[in-house]
Amino acid sequence: MEIDAELARRLVAEQFPRWAGLPVTPVPQPGMDNATFRLGEDLTLRLPRHERWTGQVEREQRWLPRLAPHLPLTVPTPVARGGPGPGYPFPWSVHRWLDGEAATTDGLADPVAAAGQLAEFIHALRRIDAIGGPAPDLSNAFRGERVGTECDALAADSLVRAKIAKLEGVVDTAAVTAVWEAALAAPAWHRDPVWLHGDLATGNLLAVDGRLSAVIDFGTLAVGDPACDLIPMWMFLPAKARETFRAAVALDDATWARARGVALAGSLPVPDDPFFAVPERVTAALRHLDAVLEDHAEHGRN
Repeated sequence: MEIDAELARRLVAEQFPRWAGLPVTPVPQPGMDNATFRLGEDLTLRLPRHERWTGQVEREQRWLPRLAPHLPLTVPTPVARGGPGPGYPFPWSVHRWLDGEAATTDGLADPVAAAGQLAEFIHALRRIDAIGGPAPDLSNAFRGERVGTECDALAADSLVRAKIAKLEGVVDTAAVTAVWEAALAAPAWHRDPVWLHGDLATGNLLAVDGRLSAVIDFGTLAVGDPACDLIPMWMFLPAKARETFRAAVALDDATWARARGVALAGSLPVPDDPFFAVPERVTAALRHLDAVLEDHAEHGRN
């Protein structure tokens, strides 16, 4: 649904009068699942755009305060929970504002150090007791589910194969299919389910002076297979930092094979996907896909 600053302002004024006088301004990158606004200097608003994503509010409100003390990078702090109001039917959140800019591959001051930071963040998540954590479901886009599982997720087998077919003549579909089938054939995660962020993409990583400072947007937080948290390997880190990341996360070949499948599923820019109506996204997706194919050629046949 369309959510503008005026709607957000009304919700704040009605439900949190103490903040009614603060300015509400859209952030430069508002996100796909949630509309995000800055409230004054110290707060941020997150409003789900669709009923499917309302579970993200409860997930962040409940779990972020428990996870934050164990993590090496700053994460959002929930400070209030809003409810439905005139013109808006869903729950929503108020978080502390985090300084920093969206981290970009080209903007990293030290890509190898960033690779180590991300690996330690993933390790730290995996070390936290996951008993009682949220399982893969509709509201977290089935993050942590077995790759290829037929569900409403980007990595559903039937969806991926249909996208590959539509890209015939655009990409090397035989090579893409080989990566996908290797992901499906890889053994499943054989240990206890672990915590995972679910979307460690560029827009969810913040940097200050080119150095990673925070991880945001935990709406896809889940407990399951950590393969999806390896996507920074191809979708964020430059080539010179990838082997540092691979060594530091210390996961087996099967997990890497599944991770390549997850990254591939998000890097298939079919023409009828509204997400890829922006040319820059198509260019980025094809670049990520090339990185996945190269990685499979070098490591996928071990």
